[in-house]
Amino acid sequence: MSMNDPLGDMLTRIRNAQLRGKSTVASPASTLRARVLDVLLSEGYIRGYEKVATANGQGEFVISLKYYEGTPVIREVKRVSKPGRRVYMGVKEIPSVRNGLGVSIISTPKGVMSDANARAANVGGEVLCTVF
Repeated sequence: MSMNDPLGDMLTRIRNAQLRGKSTVASPASTLRARVLDVLLSEGYIRGYEKVATANGQGEFVISLKYYEGTPVIREVKRVSKPGRRVYMGVKEIPSVRNGLGVSIISTPKGVMSDANARAANVGGEVLCTVF
């Protein structure tokens, strides 16, 4: 089965698992997904993730979700740049999510990073998603 938006699929899996109160969720492994999960981990939105091998050799990530007093830490996750409409922004145009309480995840020439790190590195790029 081909998938048009693998990153959007992972974000939807995380959103759905948190709505159901699950502690972990599985998602197929890829390099872009790993970089986005690294940013989510460093910003404190997930507990962690690990790559496990599957029968077909593809591998998948088992993502440990984070809750605070029974409510999910990730309140809202939105895909900004989609396969049908890519959204690129320069360093001065990078939006602040909820007045700095949230984070934008940006794919830059220096790698996938949060909006604060992109501003510090003075690079722009494709805005993948926003998390609050």
